[in-house]
Amino acid sequence: MSVEQVIREKLNEAFTPERLEVVNESDKHAGHAGSPGTGTSHFRVTIVSEKFDGLSRIDRHRLVNEALAQELAGPVHALAMKTLSPGE
Repeated sequence: MSVEQVIREKLNEAFTPERLEVVNESDKHAGHAGSPGTGTSHFRVTIVSEKFDGLSRIDRHRLVNEALAQELAGPVHALAMKTLSPGE
């Protein structure tokens, strides 16, 4: 299973999102410091979930980071995220 698929699966499981976009942006970062050149190191995520209701942006990001802790400790070098509740 690809890193992108693992991210998608874990976020679906943790947040049951109304909307989830996972975009691999690794090609935009090839060759910069810290980029392993694997093609699976930089991702952008947009996630809309009721689980974010009433939470600050920092708390939302912490939850996503916890859900993806294994990937962030391994193949994922950078993760940009937009975390929204359904009313936003």
